[in-house]
Amino acid sequence: MSMLVAGLLIFLGVHSTSIFAPAWRNAQLATRGEAVWKGAYALLSLIGFALIVYGYGVARGNPVVLYEPPAFLRHVAWTLMLPVFTLLLASKLPGRISAVTKHPMLLAVKLWALAHLLANGTLASTLLFGSFLAWAVVDRISLKRRPIAPATGAPVTVPPGRFNDVVAIVAGLGLYAAFLGVLHLWLIGVSPR
Repeated sequence: MSMLVAGLLIFLGVHSTSIFAPAWRNAQLATRGEAVWKGAYALLSLIGFALIVYGYGVARGNPVVLYEPPAFLRHVAWTLMLPVFTLLLASKLPGRISAVTKHPMLLAVKLWALAHLLANGTLASTLLFGSFLAWAVVDRISLKRRPIAPATGAPVTVPPGRFNDVVAIVAGLGLYAAFLGVLHLWLIGVSPR
């Protein structure tokens, strides 16, 4: 469990610099440069992610059950997951979906985390999905209050348009079906059905 917690602290900590230390983040960008900042950010994110994956896998081998979710919550989880891939794609394909939701990736993380909290009752699942849900809620609230961060990297090259929404919806539903059918079992080792 300690590997999972360490991974969550590193991964979510790195992803929280704009929330809790925006001045420090901007100073690091200015002092060290964008390439060094992005490199360190990516490296720490990968380390945190690897620890999360490994720690969660170990914890699943010896689960501490907090509650046994009723069977109907699995169907609720499937329903909550339905727009997740579309929202993730819409975050990179500007269109009406991203304009209406404002932060489609954060909404996707919230739905993903809530769906998995409802369908899993172990301590490791509660830590993992509860942490991501709390982070996404705090990040969304902070986005309303903080000034827009200085732009880094290349600008978005995909022009906004309705066609982007069609691509996001069709590809998102395809990914949803693939995960429900085979990918979740293949990648995670657990069938969602």
